[in-house]
Parts: sequence; structure tokens; C-alpha cells
Amino acid sequence: MKAAALQMVSGISVDANLQAAGALVDEAARAGCELAVLPEYFCLMGAKDGDKLAVREPFGEGRIQQFLAAKAREHRIWLAGGTLPLAAGDDAHVRNTLLVFSPQGECAARYDKIHLFRFDNGRERYDESRVIERGAQPVALEIEARDGRRWRVGLSVCYDLRFPELYRGLAADLLLVPSAFTHVTGQAHWELLLRARAVENLAFVLAPAQGGRHENGRRTWGHSMIVDPWGEVLAQKDEGAGVAAAPLDGTRLDQVRSQLPALEHRVL
Repeated sequence: MKAAALQMVSGISVDANLQAAGALVDEAARAGCELAVLPEYFCLMGAKDGDKLAVREPFGEGRIQQFLAAKAREHRIWLAGGTLPLAAGDDAHVRNTLLVFSPQGECAARYDKIHLFRFDNGRERYDESRVIERGAQPVALEIEARDGRRWRVGLSVCYDLRFPELYRGLAADLLLVPSAFTHVTGQAHWELLLRARAVENLAFVLAPAQGGRHENGRRTWGHSMIVDPWGEVLAQKDEGAGVAAAPLDGTRLDQVRSQLPALEHRVL
């Protein structure tokens, strides 16, 4: 199954971001990808945190969700839109939500980001909990590739990457990690953590990211990548908008898990 991590440098206009995302999805589909995954905040990197509130949608309706459904249906691919703001329990917050759409354009899975990022190094300060209401439920789904192989796909978002217990519980063949890592934390830990999650779970990892200097002044790390179960980086897009694509070889997954059956050796 060929898959793509779509890297963006999203701005403050939802319309412009959807146009840019659509072009990347089209490119991935033309390249023969069956699965394409957009980065965290693909539809909006606002001038301020509260901008998310103005574009939130109720689950199941809204132009952002309609866009994802239409693109998945147009190309007959699996499309993960990670993330968009959905309505939360009060008017002061949103859910930061990853939705997966089937080739028929139907929403097949919803994951609300569980771990909320907070960082303060004296120069950059972030606290997602000010506007985002955290989720509580890990989510995995099964997708069928065109060759008939079924893949268990575990969902996560950005800061979740630092919590390995989440991924262990997902017990997936493929882990999705749409992200918007800061340049500082990404430079230090991004590749290290992605390869670690792949190796310890003997799973493929597909991680699309925001990557560049945004209209709001924020700088994200980028380096969207696809990693195989042995920790090898199969594809990478360093900076700027673009597509990192690679085939996910199910035979390779079976081989690695057979040769090193660490998942069967768990004791704790």
C-alpha cells in the first residue's frame, strides 16, 4: 500500500489552506497513493489561539469535513485530515480532531487529541489547554488496501508522540502522527521519537507535519516522514509544502515481527 505524508505551511485563511491541501492530495493520488494524511492544523494556523473557535464545526457537518469527504471520494483513497477544530463541551474550547475518511467519502474514524502541548523556554510559550478540550479515548481502525491486505491503523496527534503507552495500547500495524512540532522541539526530538515508536511497536509510522515559517510568525520543524518497523526512514520532506510518499510493504512487516517477536515477549 503506497502512502503519503502531506507537509504544509498553513496560514490564517481556511480557504487558502484547503486549496493548498487539495493540491497535495491530488498530487499524492496521481502518484498512486492509497492513503494520504494531512498534518495537524492543516486547515488553520491562526494569528492567535482563539481563532480556532471561529471555524469550529459540529461533528458530521461543515465545509472542512465536506472537503475531506469529497477529496477521499474523488480519488477513491483513504484520507486522514489531521487536525480540524470540532465543537467541544463549552463555547471557549474546541476538540483538536483527526478524522479518517474512506474511499467512499464516509467518516471511518474520529480521534480527539488526548495529550495537550505546553512549552515555555522563556522565548516561546504554548499552552493548548487554553483553547483545546482534550480527548479521552484511544482510537484505531482497520483499513483494507487494494491488494486485499487489512491494516490496523492507530491514530495519534503531535504531542501524543511523547507518550509511548498510548501506542503500545493501539497495537497497530501503522501509526499516524499528524503534527505541528515547533522548530526547537522538532530539531531535538522529532526523528528520534518517530523512529523509537516504530521500533518498539514493530510498526510503520507515517508522520505529516507543518514545516516552515507561517503567517502568524510561528516556525515549525517539518521533516514529514515515513518510517518502517525496523526504524528506517523510507521518505522525508525537510521543509516547505510537499509530499513524502513510500510503499508500505506488508511482507516486510510480517518478516520483522517474525524475526524479532518482541511483541510476543512482553511481560509487564
